[in-house]
Amino acid sequence: MRHGFIKVASASPSLKVGNPEYNKGRIIELMREAEKEGVKILVFPELSITGYTCGDLFFQNSLLSSSQRALSDIREVSKELDLLTFVGYPLKYNGKLYNTLAAIQHGSVLAFFAKRNLPTYGEFYEERWFTPSPLENMLIDYKGEDVVFGSRIILSYSETLKISAEICEDLWVPDPPSTHHAIAGATIVVNASASDELIGKSEYRKNLVSGQSARIIGAYIYSNASEGESTTDMVFTGSNVIAENGTILKSVDYSLNQLVISEIDTEKLDRERYVRNTFPIDEEGYAYITSSFVECETKLTRYIDPHPFVPEDEEKRNERCNKILTLQALGLKKRLQHTGSKKVVLGLSGGLDSTLALLVSVKAFDMLSLDRKGVVAITMPCFGTTKRTRSNAELLALSLGVDFRTVDITESVKVHFKDIGQSLDDYSVTYENGQARERTQVLMDTANKEGALVIGTGDLSELALGWATYNGDHMSMYGVNAGVPKTLVRYLVKYVAETTDNNVESKVLFDILSTPVSPELLPAKNGEISQVTEDIVGPYELHDFFLYHIVRLSFSPSKVYRLALLAFESVFDSETIYKWLRTFIRRFFSQQFKRSCLPDGPKIGTITLSPRSDWRMPSDADSEIWLKELDEEYKLHKK
Repeated sequence: MRHGFIKVASASPSLKVGNPEYNKGRIIELMREAEKEGVKILVFPELSITGYTCGDLFFQNSLLSSSQRALSDIREVSKELDLLTFVGYPLKYNGKLYNTLAAIQHGSVLAFFAKRNLPTYGEFYEERWFTPSPLENMLIDYKGEDVVFGSRIILSYSETLKISAEICEDLWVPDPPSTHHAIAGATIVVNASASDELIGKSEYRKNLVSGQSARIIGAYIYSNASEGESTTDMVFTGSNVIAENGTILKSVDYSLNQLVISEIDTEKLDRERYVRNTFPIDEEGYAYITSSFVECETKLTRYIDPHPFVPEDEEKRNERCNKILTLQALGLKKRLQHTGSKKVVLGLSGGLDSTLALLVSVKAFDMLSLDRKGVVAITMPCFGTTKRTRSNAELLALSLGVDFRTVDITESVKVHFKDIGQSLDDYSVTYENGQARERTQVLMDTANKEGALVIGTGDLSELALGWATYNGDHMSMYGVNAGVPKTLVRYLVKYVAETTDNNVESKVLFDILSTPVSPELLPAKNGEISQVTEDIVGPYELHDFFLYHIVRLSFSPSKVYRLALLAFESVFDSETIYKWLRTFIRRFFSQQFKRSCLPDGPKIGTITLSPRSDWRMPSDADSEIWLKELDEEYKLHKK
């Protein structure tokens, strides 16, 4: 369970209605299979020992006695397994019958979770046979042991792993028990269900499971009755769903005698809760039962998205791109209205970031019905500017109908270098930053002259790495790209290229998309870009992965490295990932001083590095423990 991961499974075994002996055999087979797969939590459907559709057979002592023997046999088998198993069981207590879920581990029944909400509508008649869960937990005698019986029960394994349960209809009511379980600390809720299949119901169930997991900021394991149930009036298909905080990790319909397996990240869930200060805590009335698993490494099979900022589905990606562009433009629109400005100034290099900033500026001007000539796009060639990028900048500006200007800064930079004694042959950081600061001076002074706002072009990934010249391109009057990571910038520009009616604009945008990312601060070689950003700081797809998992999820470096190895298994080797993760951590800490004084800019997604909103960090924080942990994880991996 290292890094908070635990392997879980849902299963819908074949069964014979009213035959606990047969059903027990199928349950045990799946328990043993789950053990081999490294599963630690296994959930079976509602009343899986007897079958849900027994009807008035639940009044028969023969059925109840047989189910008792079956549960005892299952409990006996559990002695051999490091597995927490939830089995649906009709519990008779004090002359009443209860629809329960028995939690079994290491040869013991840890608890009987009783169903609270018994449906008596449509095809359901549960109150005919069963009694709702008692309001307060009770201790009952089971095979000479005191076992907690009720619905307010939590099985506690660690600070981040706490498990509770509800049964079928409990999920469908306005105030599900799982909500209270989560408030009492449960990070995982299991649901044993017997929900019959109807047209459209499967998708509705998945939405319920997904939505409830999001609402409780927890994981939800749902196991539904299989086709072995009676078809007298209903049909069951064995739907199984595993969800985590609104995301469905695994879902299988028409499941029969198979394990639906995934891994739940309890560490992630715990983090999400404690940063959400509106998530309440109330443990009143709950029984906490302590148990444990044998410590082991959880082999991960769940999908690790290598591009967490970019939806894989093209339709969803296009929807997100349209939304982001609108949000960026709305942010700038408000700033223009507030300041009364009817002009903006931005540096247009022919690269991706400045292209996106120009597109956003034009969109904001269109929203305000302002003349696009109020958008002043300035290209500022110097030592490293190539013909390709300069040409693209001009063609794009002209196709959009904005005010395009060229200010060659070569001579002014040479004068400045002479003033400070900087050799033109010394390609040091001074050589590079001197150009960036001169460009910013041109933009700021032009803005003063025009009564305009300087639009910042730097993106979220560059801010994370500190890949900006302090008081150079680091500074602006409004940074429209500040909340957009580099991997998403590319798709935003591509979206515009594919959807615009302007053929010239589209052609130029596609050429910009194929141009290497570069600040163009070192002299070109044979007219081509000589300074490729990703050769210096590393691939942005890696850095955006690191950014998401370290900043958004607060994962440790060892966990991020482990996940990156899986996400980029066929793309980057372990040494490459280690090298650039180390670079990311080192730069992220050392460059915080630039983020401590960022200009305003709109928050677009779940991550912003603005010191006024989501990210507050001292500029002199030490990265040593993060780097040390990564180094140790790398050594462990190489063994």
